[in-house]
Amino acid sequence: MSVKLSQPWLNELSKPLGFGLALFVIAFIAYVPGFMNAFLIGSILSDRRPVLRKYDRLPDVCVLVACYNESENIADTLTSLARQDYPGSVEVVVIDDGSTDDSLAIARAMSVQLARPGLRIRVLAQPKNGGKSKALNRGLAETRQALVVTVDGDSYLRADALRKLVERFLSDPPGTVAVAGAVLVRNSRENWLTRSQEWDYFHGIAAVKRMQSMYHGTLVAQGAFSLYTRASLEGVGGWPECVGEDIVVSWALLETGARIGYCEEACLFTKVPTKVGQFARQRQRWSRGLMEAFARHGRLLVKPRMTTLFIWWNLLFLPLDLVYTFAFIPGIVLAFFGYYWIAGIMTLLVLPLAALWNIVIFRVQSRMFKSQDLRVRRNISGFVFYTLAYTMILQPVCVMGYAAELLRLRKTWGTK
Repeated sequence: MSVKLSQPWLNELSKPLGFGLALFVIAFIAYVPGFMNAFLIGSILSDRRPVLRKYDRLPDVCVLVACYNESENIADTLTSLARQDYPGSVEVVVIDDGSTDDSLAIARAMSVQLARPGLRIRVLAQPKNGGKSKALNRGLAETRQALVVTVDGDSYLRADALRKLVERFLSDPPGTVAVAGAVLVRNSRENWLTRSQEWDYFHGIAAVKRMQSMYHGTLVAQGAFSLYTRASLEGVGGWPECVGEDIVVSWALLETGARIGYCEEACLFTKVPTKVGQFARQRQRWSRGLMEAFARHGRLLVKPRMTTLFIWWNLLFLPLDLVYTFAFIPGIVLAFFGYYWIAGIMTLLVLPLAALWNIVIFRVQSRMFKSQDLRVRRNISGFVFYTLAYTMILQPVCVMGYAAELLRLRKTWGTK
């Protein structure tokens, strides 16, 4: 129906651009995003994953906290870990990656203050800043537990987050070697950018991870909060030295035929960038990480399994972002001057699908929040910006990330 409805649009746009280029532009403005949204809605409504089982006793775990210049946050992160209701032994290992502030001293003081039976906190100091991969690999080498959890040093976990993450791992199908937790925004009240990111994490990122887990392959067990089996990590050589270490290690695990799950009930709250420059550098890093994953594990494109669809899905992000940046945004500007070649009345036909997508995801996520005794905050201004203008910043930034990777520009963490 979308193709049929777009025929007048295609004919009109073919006049200035030619048929081939016009078809390419319309395909990545309308057809591909429409398919993605419809597929996402259908999948989420069909979610029948195994029930999260409860356990009186859970296996010992180690929690690796890579920390760099987190003097404002590391005490809160460790406090939240000390308050976990986990029915098993927990070893928290903070790896300070050459911080130039008081992070190391604060972590050491908190490790003594928070120690209790069943919880051990150790602090390791890297001699100089070597990157997150080196820090995590050192923590992996100096621990022995079969289950390894990673947590960022600017995060705060709900008291049941660690327990539910492990319970999801034990409840999931055989072959599961990692489970991504739910990462939500902690500092959403700061400004318009953090308010819109709250919806991105709550709506977009969470929904995609949930959908991918249904097909046995969440593509990113994010470093901010994920569980891995030690055997699987050691089998792929630990975290690779690159800017997108979490997506690259996730794809390495998928390439072995393993399954990666997702636990929306295990909630961690993290601080997101508050400035456009910080946000741009973070999302450029994510885009570069995606390209690193394709460069190292592109064989997944031809691996016969359910998750292969989402590898191709991610491959479409580059043309999607390019068309949005260099065609759709200019098309909106042209529309203000009366030229409706790219954006016009036909563009409004995508709004019902977008509204349906938002309603479905909101209801599903709201039910999850209610089951956790959480309340969805009234954040109308952030939602309006997220639905109408967020991608106008996000997708050009992603294009900059692709260009930086292709040009082999220097890689840094870049959000401090």
